[in-house]
Amino acid sequence: MNLRDEFGALITEQRNPKSMQLDAMSTLQILELINDEDGTVAGGVRRALSEIARATELVTESIRNGGRVFYVGAGTSGRIGSLDASEWRPTFGTDPDLVQVLIAGGSSATVDAASGFEDDAELGARDVKSRGVRRGDMVVGLAASGRTPYVIGALRAARSAGAATVGICCNPDAPMTTVVDVAIVAIVGPEVLTGSTRMKAGTAQKLILNMISTAAMVRLGKVYSNLMVDMAPANKKLLDRARRIVAEAASIPIGEAAKVLEAAGGRVKLTIVMAVLRCDLKDAEQRLERAGGFVRKALEL
Repeated sequence: MNLRDEFGALITEQRNPKSMQLDAMSTLQILELINDEDGTVAGGVRRALSEIARATELVTESIRNGGRVFYVGAGTSGRIGSLDASEWRPTFGTDPDLVQVLIAGGSSATVDAASGFEDDAELGARDVKSRGVRRGDMVVGLAASGRTPYVIGALRAARSAGAATVGICCNPDAPMTTVVDVAIVAIVGPEVLTGSTRMKAGTAQKLILNMISTAAMVRLGKVYSNLMVDMAPANKKLLDRARRIVAEAASIPIGEAAKVLEAAGGRVKLTIVMAVLRCDLKDAEQRLERAGGFVRKALEL
């Protein structure tokens, strides 16, 4: 099989029979078709839930034991990884270096195309080594095709260093699936615009990363009920959100929540424990420490 046939055989590169008349459709017809096709993505992701759960447990275990998480991708996949990574700290109060992104072509590739770099497997391996990826870390490779050399090179290097590895792609039997501990394959079918994997394949990758990062943070005690209790109130909007979270969790007026939050130095977890149990800061800190950082357990103590 030559290179053209190899790429042409990928589901993500095939033509979608429903969009053969795309250029002859009205604007509304185009949008209806895109919307209909987008509606099939969740089903493709759902069929991979078992693998997503395994990947989430690996991420959780890595972070619990002091490891870091690396997203590796090229082009659209790399930018999707960057988007998810950028949300960890404001949403869950994580350390700046806990989740990192390796994208083919460097940080400038998040805004400018750097397509040539994605074919360089050695570059992927060098980027992994330059970040000091080691045993205990977690490396998540993203590639819609499942065959991007940069990502595969990075995953192989990460495995050699003893890190756990996960691959996320949208084609079955992809080369990437053979070099990872967990392969997440979300089959979403051909794109409305042939080969434009920023569409359904990109949506699938974004959904999967949302699930992994959110579920891992829940498992690590950064959520109480369905509230983000490790967020950093770094601006007016987030401060208002923190106050509302405390008010909801402790069933107290927003004004009282604001006062307790200030007394706790803006730390939402501590504020909730103080407000619910009517205890002082030191007692709340001790309870949270004994509970391993889980608010629910601290309240039960």
